[in-house]
Amino acid sequence: MKSAALSALQAARAAKRPVVFATRLSDGHQILLPDAAASDALNAAAHRALSRDENATKEIEGEAWFLHAYSPPVRLVIVGAVHIAQSLVPMSAPLGLDLIVVDPRRSFATEDRFPNVTLMDDWPDEAMDKIAPDSRTAVITLTHDPKLDDPALDRALRSDAFYIGSLGSRKTHAARLARLAALGHDEAALARIKGPVGLDIGAVSAPEIALSILAEFVAYRRRIGQTP
Repeated sequence: MKSAALSALQAARAAKRPVVFATRLSDGHQILLPDAAASDALNAAAHRALSRDENATKEIEGEAWFLHAYSPPVRLVIVGAVHIAQSLVPMSAPLGLDLIVVDPRRSFATEDRFPNVTLMDDWPDEAMDKIAPDSRTAVITLTHDPKLDDPALDRALRSDAFYIGSLGSRKTHAARLARLAALGHDEAALARIKGPVGLDIGAVSAPEIALSILAEFVAYRRRIGQTP
């Protein structure tokens, strides 16, 4: 790896910026992607590699390129240190996610209940401002309490978060959408929220609900969503 390219890669990784290190196999030319100076086809291939966390050789515009994706861990922000979160967090841990649990109720968000996880006891809007969700951030609200869920969802909708989910019945979700619309979010924005969050697997218990949420998140990330 050439020194200039290595320096650029190290800077991108230090800034936790997802990038692809591309090497043209015919002559060893290296470039960090996406790059405004690169072709649309090369940048598109880089975005696909990032969305899939993929390292592979690709034929692009008649040239063979090896694309190595360097991505920071996907962040999963869980709003509400409730019993479902207690099942969701350990299920999510083996996926290599950067897990953050937000709940201003300090008796809920404790290290005893959530060991080895980043805990934030800020109010959700303040926490989200600190977290600054980006295209590799997912946000899931679990409290059923508008005072906690709505501010988090409001901030998530104003961000590049690639996945947004919220727990609650269809009736609860309809009321939630009405409140968020009153805050200025249009139909296209509100459609980003997966609500009620989770695949319909007939879940009843907290672990089953957590499983349904995690399954939907993984399916969206791997098959539908983009996490450039």
